[in-house]
Order: sequence, then C-alpha cells, then structure tokens
Amino acid sequence: MKPQIKSLPLNGVQMTMPKTETINIQSSGDVVSVRQAVRQLAVEIGFGLVDQTKIVTAASELARNTLDYGGGGTVKLETLEEGRRRGLQLTFEDRGPGIPDIELALKDGFTTGGGLGMGLGGAKRLANEFEIQSAVGEGTQIKIVRWK
Repeated sequence: MKPQIKSLPLNGVQMTMPKTETINIQSSGDVVSVRQAVRQLAVEIGFGLVDQTKIVTAASELARNTLDYGGGGTVKLETLEEGRRRGLQLTFEDRGPGIPDIELALKDGFTTGGGLGMGLGGAKRLANEFEIQSAVGEGTQIKIVRWK
C-alpha cells in the first residue's frame, strides 16, 4: 500500500492532513517495503535528495535491527507539520531481548552481531531527532524524526 498525503481546502487555504501508516517487519522483504514507503513519503513531503537518502538509510538500518536483533516488530510512519516545517517521524518497536546498555550500543564499533557496529549511532546521526527506550526482556522502541 503506497502512503498518500491528503490535502483539504479550508477557507481557500490548502491544509495537509497528517499521514500515518504501520508496517510489520518480519522478513527481509519487509525491510525493503519500509525503505520504499519511507522514500515515497519523503518525496511527497518535498524532501530533497540528500534528506531522502538520510531518512531512508536510517530507516533501513533500524528496520534491519528490528528484524535481526528484536526478532521482528513494527514501524509507524507519520508525517509531521509544525507551522511551515514538515517532517517524517518513524517509530520502530520490537518485543525482543532489549538493549542492556544503550550508551554502549550507540558507540561506533560496538556490535552484538557480525556487523561493523555503525548502525545505531549512524541512524542517530542521520536523524534530526532521536529517542530510544529499551528494557531487557521487554523490547525496544526507537523514534526518529527528519525535518525538511
């Protein structure tokens, strides 16, 4: 399903309705679907190529982590509008083992898998806003926002 932004005229002014979509992440194909949906929304919002690339790259990394380390989960995509500022918020959630030491997990080079250990910290650097909550044995929620 392709996300769409709907506009409604109000007193002669075009108003944009926020768009929300949730995607299940249970396979590598779902990671691809997340990338495609994020890119589509970023284009519709009017992000330039650099901002599109940053949000899609961060989304790809976090979706992959949700699958590989969290055992699968969801991502909620939401368009944002604050005055003239427009953005895209992504909230990744899993019910996996959680992250015992968030500060350590955000350091470049730290990995519990076979990767380079750049993903979580890299995703943070690619976002304008980054928030992480995790509890051992309960799961992880990561919220990122990229503004136009």
